[in-house]
Amino acid sequence: MDLGLNGKVAFVAGSSRGIGKAIARSFLSEGANVVITGRGPEALAQTRAELAAEFGDDRLLAFEGDLTRAGPIDSVLALTTERFGTVDCLVANIGNALTEETGWNIAPESWDADMASNFWSGVLLVQKALPAMLEAGRGSIVFTNSVVGVEAHPAAIPYNVAKAALANYAKNLSVRLGPTGVRVNSVAPGNVIFPGGYWQGELDADPNAMRGMLERDVALRRFGKPQEIADMVVFVSSERCGFLTGSMIVNDGGQSRRV
Repeated sequence: MDLGLNGKVAFVAGSSRGIGKAIARSFLSEGANVVITGRGPEALAQTRAELAAEFGDDRLLAFEGDLTRAGPIDSVLALTTERFGTVDCLVANIGNALTEETGWNIAPESWDADMASNFWSGVLLVQKALPAMLEAGRGSIVFTNSVVGVEAHPAAIPYNVAKAALANYAKNLSVRLGPTGVRVNSVAPGNVIFPGGYWQGELDADPNAMRGMLERDVALRRFGKPQEIADMVVFVSSERCGFLTGSMIVNDGGQSRRV
């Protein structure tokens, strides 16, 4: 299916590995100009080299920086505009579970860390990128969320709450931006496995426990693949989903039990 993304500008935050890397690859395969970002120079350089070898480097821009901070965001958006023009598809794939405390009595610093990483980072990126999209009168924003943001989950409470706040922010933003031509949606992955990722580490540490978790909690009884999330994000970003805004699409292999 032609998604109509040829020549469009896709900005994929947090794209040096895993889901973000797969999203960047999907956009490139659809003919888009793609900006990839990452904080780790080695992983970013490797991803850039892989994608350039596959698609060429004329449609690819790589930026190393911490996109939880305003300065690097301003810098990469300026470079994007200079190289490709206004962002058409913004993917806020930022954040990581930082708190390891699983009980209820959690230190304020842990709350602050998870909210900064998983909520404020996405808000800041959008607030920086949105003015140009509004001026152009078009665009798509997709937040990479998580199943922990839509229901109770054994993960640390600050991480769950930060993702829930991000989901609510996206919903409210979609209502306010509806008349402008900018759409806002979220995709919530379940347990996605890739080299160097959290679930690969858990599987390596205790294969039997992971098999039991999959059989008990996931209807499809397997981990998800980054490309399975990426293709959903790119489809939602395209004009094939032009009437879709304010939605949270859960892609978790049947893990969540919501009606």
